[in-house]
Amino acid sequence: MEYVQIAFKFAQQWYWVPLFFLYFGVISTILIENRNPTKTISWVLVIAFLPVIGLLIYYLFGQKFQKVKRIKRVNEAQADRLKKEWQNLEPFMDKDIARINSSIGDLARVFSFLKNERLSSPTVGNRVKLLINGEQKFPDLLATIAAAKHSIHLEYYIFELDEIGLSILNALEIKARNGIHVRLLVDSIGSPALVKYLSKYGTSAIAFRSFMPVTFTSLANSNYRNHRKVAVIDGAVGYVGGINISDRYINRPDRARQLYWRDTAVKIEGPAVNMLQIGFWNSWNLADGHPFLLSDGYLRNIPKEAKKGIAATAFVSSDPASIAPYNMEAMLIAIGEADKKIQLVTPYYIPSDELATALQVAAAAGLEVELMLPETSDSYIVQHASLSFIKPLLQRGVKVYFYQKGFIHAKTINIDGKLSFIGTVNLDTRSFYINYEIAAVVSDPVLCHELEDRFELDKADCQRMTLSEWKKRKAWKRGLDSVCRLLAPLL
Repeated sequence: MEYVQIAFKFAQQWYWVPLFFLYFGVISTILIENRNPTKTISWVLVIAFLPVIGLLIYYLFGQKFQKVKRIKRVNEAQADRLKKEWQNLEPFMDKDIARINSSIGDLARVFSFLKNERLSSPTVGNRVKLLINGEQKFPDLLATIAAAKHSIHLEYYIFELDEIGLSILNALEIKARNGIHVRLLVDSIGSPALVKYLSKYGTSAIAFRSFMPVTFTSLANSNYRNHRKVAVIDGAVGYVGGINISDRYINRPDRARQLYWRDTAVKIEGPAVNMLQIGFWNSWNLADGHPFLLSDGYLRNIPKEAKKGIAATAFVSSDPASIAPYNMEAMLIAIGEADKKIQLVTPYYIPSDELATALQVAAAAGLEVELMLPETSDSYIVQHASLSFIKPLLQRGVKVYFYQKGFIHAKTINIDGKLSFIGTVNLDTRSFYINYEIAAVVSDPVLCHELEDRFELDKADCQRMTLSEWKKRKAWKRGLDSVCRLLAPLL
């Protein structure tokens, strides 16, 4: 008993020694990692002013763990496996980029960037279709699934076991039992009910994997989520956009009390779908899904097939192990080459310094820059953090609109009515640096003008914010924005 008392007194007197070394080690690690200075300061403040809790938050959300190193190794290995095929495609890519350049000029540099970084093979001859909300996407997707003859691959952040989710799951089960290769990959955090259901009851027909499941021993990996929403059918038809599989994306007259959900997706047919298929293959392998060979009918031999349309299409994908924030860099190139108008729609605006500067400079240079955000977000902290970034935009001439009809969840950018981004990428730190994300880069006059027209229609349901109105906001609200902004690099 005496020894216990001595130990207790020793701990009371010298407890700060191990804590000192722990804090010293963590802060030293943050500095050695050469993070963005703003992010470094944010983490140091969190750790310093939230004793113990700050360390726990850093452990869960701040470190790049062994999992990220594994992701990098997998990325490199799969890139090596595709290296020969990529080299064979070089002449075709160069010709396609030349054609794109003749159509949209210097905006074609976005496609050159994607080719040079080996992110996606730029292709022409695609057919694209803009899909607004779940009302348009889900019937189209179900029809394509019903017509599948070889394979169906779905990769989604959220897959709910509600009416539309069960309808799609049932359609997948039917096709799988008829001999179609069906693979379903969902995020373990975004789709917990489906993961639990399929893990418990299972299905011998559908090949299913949950992406990066989180257990007690892998809590830190919960920070890295697969935020993509992708479907690839027969290697010939692809879907990309912000629409998850959930009833909330379907706006029905009989659901008067349901929040109106405004979102956007794109359907793609043609040679570009090959890159979407390869992207799914990468994700499936990373999730330790049963291996399959792309050469077993999963890729289309496009040069021997008739062209589907006139759209130039490629994809920008990024993940926690990406060498650079590719989605942000592609956007910066497009913004830098814009000539007249830039229209951006995002539910979350917590920009990098580079993106914020690019938008402000574009507006100051005389371009019409318009940004659309939801008036009410689904995240209180993110909402106020986003608001703290608005004033500099207004000061430089950016037009900011707050969507009031419901929640706008679309993630789109339209440049000069010539080049569009449609995907899963929010204009925030998490999408640029942490999540698995993807965006379709499309140059098609019809789709780009439809997206432009849609922006104008949505403006009718918006309230434009002016600088004078911004200054009238209550001081406590602006103060709350500033406090939440301190957490922006961590969100």
